Amino acid sequence: MEALYFLTAVFREPFLIVLVGIGTFAGVYIGALPGISGTMAISLLVSLTFGWPVGQAMALMVGVFVGVVYGAARPAILLNIPGGPSAVATALDGYNLAKKGLAGKAMGVSAVSSFFGTMAGILALAIFAPPIAGIAMRFRSVDYLMLAFLGLAMAGSLGSKTMARGIIAGAIGLLIGTIGIDPQTAVRRFTFDIRQLNAGVDFIVAMVGLFGASEVLLQIADKKGKPIKQDVKKIVPPWREILKHFPLTIRSSIIGVMVGVLPGAGGDIAALLSYDQAKRSVKKPTAPFGEGAVEGIIAPETANSAAVGGAFIPMLTTGIPGDAVTAVLISAMFIHGLRPGPGFMAHTPQFFWLIIALLTLAAFFLLAAGLTGIKVFTKIVEIPKGILMPIVLVLSIIGALAMRNNVVDIVWMFGFGVIGYIFKRFDYPVAPIILGLILSNLFESNFRRAVMLDGSIPAIFTGILQSYISIFLFVMVVFLMFTQTDMYKRWRKKLDAKIQARHGSTK
Repeated sequence: MEALYFLTAVFREPFLIVLVGIGTFAGVYIGALPGISGTMAISLLVSLTFGWPVGQAMALMVGVFVGVVYGAARPAILLNIPGGPSAVATALDGYNLAKKGLAGKAMGVSAVSSFFGTMAGILALAIFAPPIAGIAMRFRSVDYLMLAFLGLAMAGSLGSKTMARGIIAGAIGLLIGTIGIDPQTAVRRFTFDIRQLNAGVDFIVAMVGLFGASEVLLQIADKKGKPIKQDVKKIVPPWREILKHFPLTIRSSIIGVMVGVLPGAGGDIAALLSYDQAKRSVKKPTAPFGEGAVEGIIAPETANSAAVGGAFIPMLTTGIPGDAVTAVLISAMFIHGLRPGPGFMAHTPQFFWLIIALLTLAAFFLLAAGLTGIKVFTKIVEIPKGILMPIVLVLSIIGALAMRNNVVDIVWMFGFGVIGYIFKRFDYPVAPIILGLILSNLFESNFRRAVMLDGSIPAIFTGILQSYISIFLFVMVVFLMFTQTDMYKRWRKKLDAKIQARHGSTK
């Protein structure tokens, strides 16, 4: 009977449908602005909707949340500037498709993948919320530490042809993440007595510099490059292609939901993990990964959208936010008199099903918003470089300044732009640097917590063997590292050759 609230929650107040639509469309275009994060947008809405009825306030904020996650993919595809960290993996193949004149196809695939991912997250929230939240609550510090190691283990294959270069880039990201005042001991680290470094480096600033400013430098150096005419005749992917990649969509959705459930992980890590599993599991991609593979868009866009529903699971069932945006949403719910936690579904089932209904509406509005305006957006790529590159540079400056309103971040952004330019020139990947920055806090905080709880560093290794979760993650780390070695690649080639030979003989 409680599920009937899903049908009646919105239709009792049709104005909620309008608010969800406005929020979703606004979120798509807010997310397309580099540096304007979903957390910032929702935070502003909390103060704006303070006096609104709770249903109307949640409708607008849920719509913006869903729209922002997808919107970050548009500048990633068109300009190689991810609108947010969750679109870093999308830029690896999306921008290369744009350079081939297929930006319209890339954005169409992104919109459809985000729709399926969002729906998968909603389904998990509606059916599996309590048991999934129970699994997440069992995660200890050592389990989160192994999750961080798992993320670092995939750095070797993220946009890189060799494991060593990816790991070097990831280690640099980890090192940059430690700059600033130690949050536990208040000791300055790697600040060189420069006061402006005390606050550390924001990974949004680094992302804008490594992708945006470095791309400007590369385009300036490439004097022969000309604007590419985009093919926008086929935007919506055909059903045959959707069904072909549906197994990848399902796998990416599962990763997105499970990572989204973990507090502090979110869609950023989900997208990168999903991209890595796609790179390993898809045997015959439409193009090599990192050079315009459609699968390289489907996997991260499905995962980061599925993580939205996943993030709501711990928020509503335990009162623990799954990411930064749901942390703001919890504060908004408390302001309006709601109490997310273990008794939320039992005491206020109408609001639980209202949120599911709002998310479902937002998913369909997302599909509509994602498939509109593409022909206009693709014209950006066709603008001559002499006009486009200054615009990209201005957007990069705005994106760097928007996060903390700190002029020093602009200097950091240009510095990362130079680093990104050098890395790209010498064929080193820049995405693992962002991955290292994102994981640095997760890695450091849980490493310290594990040491304090277990008593010593050696005790951490024995603690791994005391949890099925840690053992599973440890095996995954070892497996991922092994699959990036030359020995595994040679063995895989021999195995594939034997399989092909057997198929040839049977025919």
